[in-house]
Amino acid sequence: MGALDSFLSYLRIPLIASSGIAALLSGVLYFKQNEIIYARNFPPDARTNVPRPAQFGIADFEELFIPTPDGESLSAFYIRANKQHARNATLLMFHGNAGNIGYRLPIAKILAEDLRCNVLMLQYRGYGLSSGIPNEKGLIIDAQTGLDYIRQRHELRGTRIVLYGQSLGGAVSISLAAKNQKQGDIAGIILENTFTSMRKMIPAALPPAKYLAFLCHQVWPSDEVLPQITNAPILFLSGLRDEIVPPSHMAKLFQLCRSEPKVWRELPNGSHNDTVAEPGYFLYIESFLSDHIAK
Repeated sequence: MGALDSFLSYLRIPLIASSGIAALLSGVLYFKQNEIIYARNFPPDARTNVPRPAQFGIADFEELFIPTPDGESLSAFYIRANKQHARNATLLMFHGNAGNIGYRLPIAKILAEDLRCNVLMLQYRGYGLSSGIPNEKGLIIDAQTGLDYIRQRHELRGTRIVLYGQSLGGAVSISLAAKNQKQGDIAGIILENTFTSMRKMIPAALPPAKYLAFLCHQVWPSDEVLPQITNAPILFLSGLRDEIVPPSHMAKLFQLCRSEPKVWRELPNGSHNDTVAEPGYFLYIESFLSDHIAK
């Protein structure tokens, strides 16, 4: 969500300056929001320079290209758990809105080596080496593609599937879990610094912009979808110094959540992009996995 600052910078132009400026601003918000929300070109080499697991000392991995039903090819890393005392759990990892999966490899390494889980790092369409152009509908297809891949891979048959989403990835996780409740194979969800909806992010970050929120067609209505999930443990990880997604959004999602057990954990000094580095972060995930997913 780091690129949301750029998105909101458009809104800082005084709307009362002139009707012409207002019209221009509205056009930018409506037609360019995909480029702003899905910051796949930030940093500038994010589409071509994707760090590989071996660069972080990860030995047991596969680099994959997974086809989607609508003809795209999704780049992904499958990282096997530390074989010693491995958990029967596979984390399907959904990243935030900027960069690529390579930047999240240090996180995946801890999940695989220390927490002993298999990890599938899926790269949305239009990100890194994946084909296509990102949008809400497409990312929903991508998420389903990743889940179906885990279901169909022989060595993962019977694994406990956990959805793990950071920021935008949390919205992707919520949507996917709601659509797959009947299958009953999603064992848990981990949400970090996730927003209630993209439209509600705008007035929360800049109140005068609330009159333009209706122009946001990339909605991600997690506050409407999350209450539909009733059969999976959910861990909420909230950085209380998040400067992009107000912590009140996470608190609201926790309040709306109807699934049990639901676990709330605060990281008092966590900002939007470094909550994962706060003391206790992986201990909270470890406890969640041990208590509710797979011993």
